[in-house]
Amino acid sequence: MSRIAYVNGSFVPLEEAKVSILDRGFLFADGIYEVSAVLGGKLVDNDSHLLRLQRSVGEIALPLPETLDRIKAIQKELIARNNLVDGLVYLQVTRGAAERDFPFPKEVTPTLVMFTTVKDIINAPAAKTGIAVKTVPDIRWERRDIKSVALLAQVLAKQAAAEAGCQEAWMIEDGAVTEGGSSSAFILTQDDVLVTRQNSNAILPGCTRKAVIALAAERQLRIEERPFTVAEALAAKEAFITSASSFVQPVVRIDGQAVGGGKPGPVAARLREIYVEFARATAD
Repeated sequence: MSRIAYVNGSFVPLEEAKVSILDRGFLFADGIYEVSAVLGGKLVDNDSHLLRLQRSVGEIALPLPETLDRIKAIQKELIARNNLVDGLVYLQVTRGAAERDFPFPKEVTPTLVMFTTVKDIINAPAAKTGIAVKTVPDIRWERRDIKSVALLAQVLAKQAAAEAGCQEAWMIEDGAVTEGGSSSAFILTQDDVLVTRQNSNAILPGCTRKAVIALAAERQLRIEERPFTVAEALAAKEAFITSASSFVQPVVRIDGQAVGGGKPGPVAARLREIYVEFARATAD
């Protein structure tokens, strides 16, 4: 059976889902996206993602074509129509279709599309083996806090990582790690302090990052929100990434050098367990 997608008010087979070639998301990357995880047919931490969506569209003066409640209802119907048990729901809103011109068009209806992907996040092998990371220069624009569909810099970063046999890229600016190509970056120092870069225009405010920080704080883990260098990461006890599509995943190698003996550490493993417990308990 074909997957079902949502396009501007209609649920259609994925192969029939289409938008105009004049859509500004296609022509200018004039749009915002979100990805929410699904466990047991329920959305994980979805309200956090929808609030970030609302903030991102507000930063570029892009009106949502539906209320957040209606968007959530569409997500849930899409999950049901696709019989999705574990996976992801992708959502994208653009400024809509209009003749190609740089300024915002007048009287245009925003485009809203959604689709689902099957993914077994819980049993991902990398959660047990850890992943390798390649560092690359951060060449992105200065408003990385906006979850823009303009992802060419991240595509190039992740391609460089893939060509090096790595599963993620860490982007470097002014000697410090900003974030991963599609994840937030953490280290655990030798004195057991969790370090991750503070939210600012330099990084995306990760929803999973936010939840993991809160869960760690509840368990009295020490946390510092500040930049860290690659040298600090290599000297750390542990390193890991967080994202909606991977939850918590250990990093065991950076640029070919081992982190923490080259094996996943107990803190990352425990934080993953705690996050999964949180995800299952709060999914709706």
